Amino acid sequence: MIPNHQSEFPTHRYAIFFAVLVAFCLSSSAGFSDQTGTSSIQNLLRNRIEAGGVPANIFVGEEPIYTSVALPLFYGRRIYKPAWVSDQGPLDSAEDQLKMIREVDREGLRREDYHLVKLETILAQIRADRERQILPDPRRLVDLDLLLTDSFLILGSHLLTGRVDPKTVDPQWHINPRAGDLSLILEQALASVQIGAALRTLIPDHAGYQRLRRELARYRVISARGGWPMISEGPNLKQGDSSAAVSILQRRLAAEGYLENYLPEKESYFDDRLDRALRKFQLQNGLEVDGILGAHTRKALNMTVDDRIRQIIANMERWRWLTHDLGSRYILVNIAGFYLEVIDDGRLQMSMKVVVGKPYRRTPVFTATMTYLVFHPFWHVPARIASEELLPKIKRDAAFLGREKIRVFEGWGAEAIEINPAEVDWQKITAADFKFHFSQDPGPQNALGRTKFMLPNPFDVYLHDTPARELFGKTQRAFSHGCIRIEKPLELAAYLLKNDPNWPHEKIRRTLTGSVMPEQTVKLPEPIKVHVIYWTVWLGADDQIYFSADIYDRDKILEAALDQPPPGH
Repeated sequence: MIPNHQSEFPTHRYAIFFAVLVAFCLSSSAGFSDQTGTSSIQNLLRNRIEAGGVPANIFVGEEPIYTSVALPLFYGRRIYKPAWVSDQGPLDSAEDQLKMIREVDREGLRREDYHLVKLETILAQIRADRERQILPDPRRLVDLDLLLTDSFLILGSHLLTGRVDPKTVDPQWHINPRAGDLSLILEQALASVQIGAALRTLIPDHAGYQRLRRELARYRVISARGGWPMISEGPNLKQGDSSAAVSILQRRLAAEGYLENYLPEKESYFDDRLDRALRKFQLQNGLEVDGILGAHTRKALNMTVDDRIRQIIANMERWRWLTHDLGSRYILVNIAGFYLEVIDDGRLQMSMKVVVGKPYRRTPVFTATMTYLVFHPFWHVPARIASEELLPKIKRDAAFLGREKIRVFEGWGAEAIEINPAEVDWQKITAADFKFHFSQDPGPQNALGRTKFMLPNPFDVYLHDTPARELFGKTQRAFSHGCIRIEKPLELAAYLLKNDPNWPHEKIRRTLTGSVMPEQTVKLPEPIKVHVIYWTVWLGADDQIYFSADIYDRDKILEAALDQPPPGH
């Protein structure tokens, strides 16, 4: 947060300020001589920054300088030499920086966060003085230099690591942001007079981000045209129906681009073209694709265009939280989109549906390295699941443990002792005094299926098969305890082991489709990065934009944070 100043200079710095003011007044009385050149601006800069304290508390009028740490370090490195001005006025680099600020809305950022109005006001004053053949006031040049430096550093920070610190709005985001020395980047940009180029290198260059950038511009055009109509509550609509509501549905889908070659003269009839358009909308919005305008589809259609814009901006921000280099070969899991992709050398190798954590057992966002897999695994039931979820089932059904082939132990590791569950009075056991360890044998009933894919991480989250295959037929798939259930375990195992001569495809198939075998751990010939992320808007493999429900209610929190002024840096 920005401290609440009562004055541009703290009280204990008045002596320094007075000395600077006297020195400036003396130089002014002699006219603009050597004393009012760059060295004078340099001295004024030094005193302005030193007067700000540590961390620096600097204002230009009522405009705060946000980079209270990076800015003093930048000027200290260059012995307070001005970066953007000379005694004659602003350098060309100043206009380059303003051009970048004017364009930041393309990145889902806000121009007002980078001093645009104040900068343009100061530049207009300098231009007016120049027209009257008056040299710029050095104090005004210092203001300009400070604001331009601050705007570069804060914008560079936003492009490099995001406008919001992810951990302040999403405690389950565990991917470390990129790092970079923005002061050094600014020095190099000034030396080469390549301000715009330097900042543009910080923008994510992934195709997914670039497509969101274009979609943001497209939806802003739709907004400028008045958006789209809302669809009132009413009976379900489907192909063959004819009513005034069909007309509104057609106009709604046409406005967003789902219905091409819109024909107003047929707008009251639900024809096959409208059916295809509605199905496309349902597919790209994570809905059941049935061609029926029902309650869930109506709710999605009634999201306003401004809601869409905010959603796109929030997901552009999430891109900035990621490393620029995902790797040439990796697995990507989108929690909110319920899908997994395998990428190799920039090309999609396979994709599949996934089941992720329930809203109260959320799958975290993180990056890890998959190093091995396990065929026919045991499931060592986490204590919390055993005591909170399985214990009530045992109390209701004495045969539950035997039917599910779950064995009961006291203790862990070498000290664990298997006990007969029939000898335990489960009705007297509570979650608070639960001291047992459950282990489910391999087999068709095993909760992990026949394969688990291990990526060591602090959250004990991994990818695995599942016997509950019916869940992959659902559009919303948040049913797990946090781990990621995958639709195609055989195909993924075959891909990961393709360079291991001991595991040809047919052997993997027999292992996973034959009789139950002993648990077997297989080291991958090549470890692979796994990025588990959370996007509610993304670019699909078919080059289409997809939207999903915000299953963990993360978008609104992020959107609210993005509405706040930038914090100090």
